[in-house]
Amino acid sequence: MPETASSPADALDWAAGRGMGALAEKMGIEFIEFTPERAVARMPVAGNTQPVGLLHGGAYVVLGESLGSMHANLHAGEGRLAVGIDINATHTRSATEGWVTGVCTPIHLGRSMTVHEIVVTDDQGRRCSTVRITNMVRDLPAS
Repeated sequence: MPETASSPADALDWAAGRGMGALAEKMGIEFIEFTPERAVARMPVAGNTQPVGLLHGGAYVVLGESLGSMHANLHAGEGRLAVGIDINATHTRSATEGWVTGVCTPIHLGRSMTVHEIVVTDDQGRRCSTVRITNMVRDLPAS
């Protein structure tokens, strides 16, 4: 864990300070929980739908990648950077209103690679999508 995130409260502050990026902000993604053990965020269905009113499959992936990459960077620590190298998603239900919530848990936290699973559920707690992301962890170049 980075030196700036020595406790779960510090981890949430670290994530909020870093931000999820412009795309995630445009999609309305909000952090709920961010600890070394897991990360949780939610996203509104409204504004992120296909023309037929279903939450866009790519929106599930953006939520998953945002959570998985952020959590991988928390694990990477100071002077290191985690970048996504593989992602896949299986959509099992369609959300049409309200919010979806992504719960990101690590499957593998290594020195050079991380793997996370993100389970996305609707307001009724029904699984809508399962996202898996692999991140490569590298040292930042010396400045």
